[in-house]
Amino acid sequence: MVSTSVTAGQVAEVDLTGRRALVTGGAGGIGLSCARRLAEAGAEVLILDVREREAREAAGEIGGMALAADLTDMAAVDALDCGAVDILVNNAGFQHVAPIPEFPPEVFAAILKIMVEAPFRLVRRVLPGMYERGWGRVVNISSVHGLRASPYKVAYVTAKHALEGMSKVIALEGAEHGVTSNCVNPAYVRTPLVEEQIADQARVHGLPPEEVVEQIMLAPAAVRRLIEPDEVAEAVAYLCSPQASMITGASLTIDGGWTAH
Repeated sequence: MVSTSVTAGQVAEVDLTGRRALVTGGAGGIGLSCARRLAEAGAEVLILDVREREAREAAGEIGGMALAADLTDMAAVDALDCGAVDILVNNAGFQHVAPIPEFPPEVFAAILKIMVEAPFRLVRRVLPGMYERGWGRVVNISSVHGLRASPYKVAYVTAKHALEGMSKVIALEGAEHGVTSNCVNPAYVRTPLVEEQIADQARVHGLPPEEVVEQIMLAPAAVRRLIEPDEVAEAVAYLCSPQASMITGASLTIDGGWTAH
């Protein structure tokens, strides 16, 4: 049994000195904010992204390292030299908006590869080392769409629901080894991924682009604003802290009250 208890009254400060973190899709958006926050907490951060130049620039900014790989290529994923990893943040992904009869099967397959199979292969790779060291954190950037569905997003919703299930299995298997696994579930975050959706949403819903955010994206939420990437990164950092050692198999919503309905 691995003990990771925290003394009562201990200040909730995230200190990840000596830990090594791998962040997928870390060259921009939520991933870059997570990489910055983990580096700020003292972790050595490895940024993995398909965009090699952007990954190197981001790694240079935070004093980390960069890896380039296409996460739809499972041979490339298996060939990655990540070294020892204490923290894995599965963040990489993309979106495609279309009705099911018009949804390209190859895009459906690519989304599931990046957002389900690649995380599985990376987790499978890093868990033995975490088990050996008696400590590890797996944080899966899920979505409100891992808990709720929306029309026209069949691949994304499917992938995020699958990621939720995988996260829980990791939590159950990793518990006796000091490894936690959780999902962070934001609603719409102010990132290029969301901004790129506006035109697609306008097309499928028959609305002007300027009305999409208010009438479609923010309609289910009680707090009607986009989430900032740093808000998601702060939740990720907390889940990596000693204070969060009893939080595992959970889904932490950052959705402005969307799932309160």
